[in-house]
Amino acid sequence: MITTQRSPTSGGGLQSPRSPPSQIPFLSVSVTDPAKMGNGVQAYISYKVITKTNFPEYQGPEKIVIRRYTDFVWLRDRLFEKYKGIFIPPLPEKSTVEKFRFSAEFIEMRRQALHTFVNRIALHHELQQSEDLRTFLQADEQTMERARSQDTGIFKKKPSDLMQIFRDVQSKVSDVVLGKEKPVEETNPEYEKLKRYIFELEDHLAEAQKHAYRLVKRHRELGQSLADFGKAIKLLGACEGDALGTAFSELGAKSEMLSVKLQREAQHILMNFEEPLKDYVRAVQSIKGTIAERANAFRQQCELAEAIKLKEIDLNKLRLIRSEKMLDAEHELGELKADGEEATRRFETIVRLMNEEIVRFQDQKTQDMGLAFHEFAKGQARLANGIADAWRSLLPKLDSLSVS
Repeated sequence: MITTQRSPTSGGGLQSPRSPPSQIPFLSVSVTDPAKMGNGVQAYISYKVITKTNFPEYQGPEKIVIRRYTDFVWLRDRLFEKYKGIFIPPLPEKSTVEKFRFSAEFIEMRRQALHTFVNRIALHHELQQSEDLRTFLQADEQTMERARSQDTGIFKKKPSDLMQIFRDVQSKVSDVVLGKEKPVEETNPEYEKLKRYIFELEDHLAEAQKHAYRLVKRHRELGQSLADFGKAIKLLGACEGDALGTAFSELGAKSEMLSVKLQREAQHILMNFEEPLKDYVRAVQSIKGTIAERANAFRQQCELAEAIKLKEIDLNKLRLIRSEKMLDAEHELGELKADGEEATRRFETIVRLMNEEIVRFQDQKTQDMGLAFHEFAKGQARLANGIADAWRSLLPKLDSLSVS
C-alpha cells in the first residue's frame, strides 16, 4: 500500500509540525484480490480497490469498490483528455491470448501494474484532485458503468481504438523527430533536446527489457534442466549401492533444490526487474502522447496567428473601400483574436506543465530504476551464493569416492 500526503499546492495544505500525525491529509490506495468473473469470451478479471483517506472531498475514511480493467482504462482516458501537459501514468497492455489472460502469473503482473498506475495518480499533486479519480475510487459498480457508457468523443472509443490513436500520434511524433515530416514546429533547443532524450530513452529501455526477458527465460530453462537432471541422477543412484548410490541421490536432490532456487529467482527478476523496465517503456510512450499534444497546441497557435494576420489585411482593404462587410470582418477578427489568446494560454500551460513533469519523471525514474537494479543485483548474488554453497557441500563425499 502506498500512502500519499497532499502537497501544499493541492488545496488542502499540510498541517503544522506540531499537529497530530492522524491530522495530516493522506490518500492511500490498494488494488487487491483479483478474481475471474464470467465465462468464455465474456470472462474478465475484477479487482478490489481499497481507498483510505481523510481528504474532505471523499465520502468517508475507507471505501472498497470492485473494478475491472476497462474502468482503469476509463480513468486513464479521462485524465489524458483533461490534463494536457501532464504525463499520465501508463496502463499495462490488455492480453488477447486466452491461455495467458487468466494465468496466475499474468493476473498478478496485471494487478501489480494497476496498483502502481492508480497510486501514481494518487501521488500526483494535480491528478489527485481529479473528480474522475474520486468517481473511480468511490462510485458503486452501476454508477461506474453508467459513467463509462455516457462518455462521448474520445471517451466513447474502445481501448483498442484509443491505443491505435496513441500509436498513430507516436508515429507522427517519431516522423517529426526523425525529419520525415516538416509541419509547423517549435524551434526551441531545450524542447528538441527533450524529444531526443525521450526517444533514445525508449529505445534503451526497450532493449534492456528485452534482455531482462531473456534472463528470465534462461533461468527458467536452466531450472527445468536441473530438475530433469536431478530426477535422472536420483534414479541412477537407486541402481547403485553403498556410497556411490548415496552420493548420486544427494547430487540429484541438490540439483532439484537448485532448480527451485532458479525458478524463484526467475520470478523475482520478472516481477522486480523486467516488469519495472516494461512499465517505464510504457511511461515513455505516454510522454510521447503529451509531446504530440504540445505539437498540436503549437500548431493551432501558429495557424490562428496566421489567420489573424490575413483577417487584418482583409479588414484594412474593406476599410479603404468603406465596405458594408467591414463590421462583420471586425467581429470575425475579434473572435479570431480571442481564440488566438486562448490557444496561446493553452500552449503556454502545456509547456509549463511539461517542464515540471520532466523533472518529476526523472527523479522518480532514478528512484525506481535504482531499486530495480538493486533488487536484480541482490537476487543474482543470493542465487550465486546458494548455488556455490550447494555444490560445495557435495565436494567432500565426491572427493572420498574419487579417492577410494
